[in-house]
Amino acid sequence: MFLDFLLLLWQHPYITALEISRSMEANRGQNGIQLLLAVEQEAQHIVNAARNEKMARLKQAKEEADKEIAEFRAQMEAEFQRKLAESSGDSGANVKRLEQETEAKIGHLKKEAARISHDVVQMLLKHVTTVKN
Repeated sequence: MFLDFLLLLWQHPYITALEISRSMEANRGQNGIQLLLAVEQEAQHIVNAARNEKMARLKQAKEEADKEIAEFRAQMEAEFQRKLAESSGDSGANVKRLEQETEAKIGHLKKEAARISHDVVQMLLKHVTTVKN
């Protein structure tokens, strides 16, 4: 009804608000139901438009979130592949380095064993041949 009032005022700027109000009062009985139906239909259009806008914003937000997730996943995958390449790419070098360290330690242990083996044998003989009372 207010919309009709504004429409009439806009269409007929020379008519006063009081005249429009009186005219609307006279037509209220005749056009009341039609006016209510028209207003209800207009309200439904407004609600539908708002709902459609909301759904469009939600769809856009979902698409943006999916894009960010895909970018993050790709970044994490690239970092994982880089770390995997760093650790396994040198596995041949790591194996060779470990073999060299192991051989060096074995050589050191053999040298130490050879150096003290005479002393160990003497100590064992002394303990075996000594009789305690």
